[in-house]
Amino acid sequence: MVGWLDILISAFVLQLLALPGEKGQIVIAALATKYNPYMVVAGAATAFGGWTVLEILLGNALKGALPEVFLDGLTAALFFVFGAWILYTSQLDFEEDTDDEQLLTDGSPEVVDEATDVVPSRFAGFFPSFSLMVFGEFGDKTQLITIGLAVQYGAHPAIWFGEMLAIIPVSFVTALFFSRSSAYINTKWVRYVSASLFTLFGLDIVSKYLFGIQFLPF
Repeated sequence: MVGWLDILISAFVLQLLALPGEKGQIVIAALATKYNPYMVVAGAATAFGGWTVLEILLGNALKGALPEVFLDGLTAALFFVFGAWILYTSQLDFEEDTDDEQLLTDGSPEVVDEATDVVPSRFAGFFPSFSLMVFGEFGDKTQLITIGLAVQYGAHPAIWFGEMLAIIPVSFVTALFFSRSSAYINTKWVRYVSASLFTLFGLDIVSKYLFGIQFLPF
């Protein structure tokens, strides 16, 4: 039986790999140029936490309805899809993504003000961040990761804690430093590494059924 710590580490690592380049992190960076970054992260974290609970419940419902081999195959397929998707977007629109990130982190009024100018100032960034994350995260690949984990392990609290341990610190770093450090980070290579690791996770599941061994510790 998989232990609590093993599940927590799996959730933490998978979410950490999925976060680089995510639109949610770019939105956090943009809002932090106008509002208190701590309130921005608080709003985003509240939305992330709520979504994660719903995703875990959905995955748990699927767990009892499908055979284990099918669920493992589905999870492996998702890993391969994530890896291919990251490589695909890196090749086709890396330059476009870089331009968009620069626009957002510049705090362009056309981008930031349009989404947040109707928000009362007393919310100090919490409400606009929460609202944008609630709708902006819908259908995101990080949600599919959570559902896949819940399909594997059920409605386990370690999934939620592991993902929050990844999402919240990364969001803080994004809010505080993304706009200043983006010029020095080669996000293209970050995507390549993430794609390779997702593929490795998929191969680990395939190896379990083809050869009876798993080469990853979690």
